[in-house]
Amino acid sequence: MRVATIDIGTNTTLLLIAERDASGAIRAVREEATITRLGEGVDKTRKLAPQAIERTTACLAQYATIVRDLGVSRVAVVGTSAMRDAGGGEEIRARVRELFDVEARTISGEEEARVTFAGALSGMQHPSGAAVVFDIGGGSTEIVIGDVDDRGRAIEVRAEHSFDVGSVRLTERHVRSDPPTSAEIAAMRSAALDAFASQPALLTEARAVSSPPVGIAGTVTTIAAVSLGLSPYDGTRVHGHTMPRTEVEAVVARLASLPLADRQAVPGLEPKRADVIIAGGLVVLAVLDALGASEVRVSDRGVRWGLAEQLL
Repeated sequence: MRVATIDIGTNTTLLLIAERDASGAIRAVREEATITRLGEGVDKTRKLAPQAIERTTACLAQYATIVRDLGVSRVAVVGTSAMRDAGGGEEIRARVRELFDVEARTISGEEEARVTFAGALSGMQHPSGAAVVFDIGGGSTEIVIGDVDDRGRAIEVRAEHSFDVGSVRLTERHVRSDPPTSAEIAAMRSAALDAFASQPALLTEARAVSSPPVGIAGTVTTIAAVSLGLSPYDGTRVHGHTMPRTEVEAVVARLASLPLADRQAVPGLEPKRADVIIAGGLVVLAVLDALGASEVRVSDRGVRWGLAEQLL
């Protein structure tokens, strides 16, 4: 049986078509990632912009064709931060019903964290015991602490929190210059650190985990791709890759020194992500600092993989 999962995020709309292989593991049949920037202006207006809705529904129509052509049996569609925070999502939900004959669920930050934890560790060798996963989106960042069995699979979540800080949100609030000024960079970094400091008990528990935190989603995978010089992107090289904090800092500093036009040409960086990658990278560094971590392990998987596990 083949299943399809779609994650309508603040910055990117993701598609996974998957099935189980002979060993019982989930295998990707096809993956797509389209930067639709649904959260454009949401932080200020709390309403989805018409052009953002148009971009997203056009992407969903393309995904529906792929789903139909590949003989998918079951579909799940979820919306995360932008659809939680803003009005105007009815048009998207109606289009999802029309295209896929399912309801688009707007999941809570807590549910997003639980599905993220399971998906992030999928296909990754991880020691048994506790694990920390963080997911940096356009509008929010989730930090999740959970347990892993002796086969490296997620078994339960202990604690989680969704923080209202993300790459699009920080960029819209603080960046007015190209490239960002040192003051703008400092403001973004401070805002991220302040957000994470609001949950001291969660951070204390997370710091007690001995294994490196696992980072997922486009910001983290992009920083890894830039570090590795991957063009085109290769998820098999990114998934499970470990980066020291010093390398993350070096990549972010390099990108922050370039004007937007030059950032768009950097190998490994999707041009449409170039305007928000600096803010996203600063959030990565803030997470690592908040957790007292000297390195990050990168996962190419996330919400859509956790949803696929449920459907299968």
